Parts: sequence; structure tokens; C-alpha cells
Amino acid sequence: MSLRHFSSESVTEGHPDKVADQISDSVLDAFLAQDEGARVACETLVTTGLALVAGEITSGATVDIPEVVRQALLEMGYTDSAYGIDGRTCAVLTTLDRQSADIGMGVDVGGAGDQGMMFGYATDETETLLPLPLTLAHRLTGRLAELRRSGAVPWLRPDGKSQVTVAYDGDHRPVEVTAVVVSAQHEPDVTLEEIRETLMGRLIAPTLAGSPFDPERATLHINPTGRFVTGGPQGDVGLTGRKIMVDTYGGMGRHGGGAFSGKDATKVDRSAAYAARWAAKHVVACGAARRCEIQVAYAIGVAEPVSLWVDTKGTGVVPDERIARALREVFDFRPTGIIRDLGLQAPIFTPSAAYGHFGRTPRSEERFGRQVQLFPWEDTSRRDDLAAALGLR
Repeated sequence: MSLRHFSSESVTEGHPDKVADQISDSVLDAFLAQDEGARVACETLVTTGLALVAGEITSGATVDIPEVVRQALLEMGYTDSAYGIDGRTCAVLTTLDRQSADIGMGVDVGGAGDQGMMFGYATDETETLLPLPLTLAHRLTGRLAELRRSGAVPWLRPDGKSQVTVAYDGDHRPVEVTAVVVSAQHEPDVTLEEIRETLMGRLIAPTLAGSPFDPERATLHINPTGRFVTGGPQGDVGLTGRKIMVDTYGGMGRHGGGAFSGKDATKVDRSAAYAARWAAKHVVACGAARRCEIQVAYAIGVAEPVSLWVDTKGTGVVPDERIARALREVFDFRPTGIIRDLGLQAPIFTPSAAYGHFGRTPRSEERFGRQVQLFPWEDTSRRDDLAAALGLR
């Protein structure tokens, strides 16, 4: 049997780029908590001892941005200057302007906040309808963070990465996990032998149990350089929007190039990407296809998409063009429709800024003193409507 191998990576919340993403979304949520109409495009740079927040914000809200930044860093585990940045003592610089009035002219009447194309993807190879390599990579980094946060492995530091390779058969079915890479930041006095033994026994083996993973057959690389003490913003400068494949489909589905974090939902880079995932997930959930990729594209200041494209990779039970027509019947792809239907004016974005924006469980949670719905784009409550529009039920 001929197999093809595909790899995806994930990173922990302490990875420098994810630090930047979470700060940007923390600032965004702080504004939305006071002003649902806030226009925010907030970028963050983090390096040793410094967080720099820049961008365009138009809002009547009053937000203590340095305090938001510091609290975010502390929640990520940056509580010690030995880690290269400490939320209590680091420098926080801000350089912010208002949103361009030229852009606002189009957004104020319901148009898209920018031109561009956004993609959504879904596959039936996992319960979350995400590709298996990315799903397993996220599980590893999420569990790595849990071991640190709980104190179960006291020598762990906040930064970390994982990568998983899966072999697929000719029908694009996952057959076997063939390689696993884990790099975990650690205290300087722990031995490599202890690191590898602990991460194999307490992270890799239990986390990948139930998947097609055989530790006797898979290639394993645990802290392959031998030492990972210097990490986080001290090891690499972190920038908002530099982990777009981690945020989406691990490279299995295409990406339009626009990052998510720090942007309010009038920016279709974010909201339309969520809508495209929402729609693609419904196509698979209703049984119309095993795999589905959707592209939606916009002109700045114009509400209606200029195109909607569907590709079921040869797995659809009805033609792709028919699915595209049905999606337009069931979903409103105008920015105002997306924001309304998914509740994207609420302060819900920071929880999505680490471990992927997709494949998460929709849930209600109290944030900023009120109940909000997290990850609403993962809900599939319209699958019967889509099936009916396709004549499948």
C-alpha cells in the first residue's frame, strides 16, 4: 500500500508568537467588553523584557493597555525575570492611532474591512472535523501546558512546540502516526534523560493513546537539540499573526494569508475565515462530503462576497456548485450577517489565541462579568437546514 506522509505543528501559549497573539486579543477583548462597536487592529511585538503594542483603535472605551498586557503575560506563566520577560516588571510601550477614515467609510455601511480571500476547511478524519496531524499536535501542546500549570512537572517553562506526522492511504484516510517531535522549555538543572523519560511517559504516550500511534514504530524526537532553557520572547522575538497554520488547519487546508488576532470582526480576515470554517464544517457534518474546502472573497467596503468557491476534493455526494448555492441559502456571508449570527461583537477572542481557532468545543463562559458564547463558529446546528437545501433529507 502506497502511503503519503503529512506533518503539522502546534505551539504552547508561552511560544513568543502566541504570546503576541494573546496580548493582541486581550487588548481587543478589553475594548469590546466596554464598546461592542470598537474598531481594533492591534499588533504586538515581544522580546526580552519588552512588549510593544501598535496599531489602529477607534473606540470610546477607556482601557489601561499596559495593565492588560501585564496580566496576559502573567496568565501565560511569565512570572519570573529569569524567563526573559516578567509581566510585573517588563517595559510596555504603546503606539496607537485611530482607524483610517477612508476605511471607515465602507465599514460603517456594512462593507468588508478589507479585500482578500479567506478559506475554511473540514474533514471527517477526526471528531472535531480537523486534520489528524494538527489535532494530535494541539493535544500535545495543550497537555504540555497543563503539566506546567498544575505543577505536575515543576521544571517546565512556558515555551514549547510539537509536531506530528501521519501517514495517509490513497483514499486520504489516516493510517499511522509515523513521527512525533516535542520541544519543551525547561529549568537549567534538569537532565536530558529526565526530560525525555518524563515527556514520553507523562505526555506523549497518554496523550496519543487511542490514536494510530505505536511508540515502537514511530520516530520520536524529544528536545532534539539537547537543551531548551532560553525560550519565549527571550529566545525569539514574537509577533502577532506569525502562526497562521497553527491557528487554522496545520497546512492541510489553504490559507488566505490574513492573521486573526487583534482584529475586530469587521476585518473579514478574521470573521470571514470563521464563517468559511463554519460553513465547511456543516458540509461535512450533514454528510454532503468527507472533506470540504471553501473560499470566500471580498472587496473592501462591499458587503456581498465577490465569490464563493467550494471544493470537496472528489468526496461530495452532490456537485460542488450545488453545495455553493445551498450555502448561500443557509448562511449570510456579508460581514454584518457573520457578526450577527456568530455574536462576534462580544469579548470572546482571547481563548482562541492559543491551541488553534478551530476544532474547539463551543461553550458558554463568563468573561468581563457576562456570559458569552466561545467558539460559536464550531457549532453545527444548521446541518439539517443545509441537508434540506441540498435535498439530502
